Amino acid sequence: MPAFKGSNFQDRQQAAEEARRALLEKFKARPSPDDPVVRQREAERRAIVEAREQRASERETKRIAEAEAKARRDAEEAAALAARTKAEEEERARVAELEALETERKKAEEIELKAMLEAERKAERDARYAARKARKAERKTELRMYR
Repeated sequence: MPAFKGSNFQDRQQAAEEARRALLEKFKARPSPDDPVVRQREAERRAIVEAREQRASERETKRIAEAEAKARRDAEEAAALAARTKAEEEERARVAELEALETERKKAEEIELKAMLEAERKAERDARYAARKARKAERKTELRMYR
C-alpha cells in the first residue's frame, strides 16, 4: 500500500479554485431564460400544470355531480319508503277496521243466537206450563164428573 501523500495548503487552495471555476463554468453553460429550449420547457411545464388543474376540476365536478345524484337517490328512496310506510299503515288500519267489523258482526250473531235460544227455552217452558195447566184442568173436570 502506498503511503499517504498529504496535501499542503497550496494544493488545497488550488483544488478549491478549480471547484469554483467548475461551478462558474456550469453556471455560465446554463441557457438563458430567453433561450428557445428554456421557453419550450417552461411552456411544457405550464401545459402539464394546466392539464393537472383541469383534471382536478373535472374530478371535483364529477364528485359534486355524484354527491347530487346520491342526494337525489336518497331523497327518492326516503319518499318511496315514506309512501310504502303510509300504504302499509293504511292497509293495517283497513285490516283492523275489517277485523273490528267482523268482531262486531260475530258479537251481534252471538247476541241474536242467545236471544233465539232464550226464546226457544221460553217457548218450551211456556208449553210445559200450558200442558201442566191443561192436565190440572183435565183432572179437575174428571173429578167433577165423578162427584
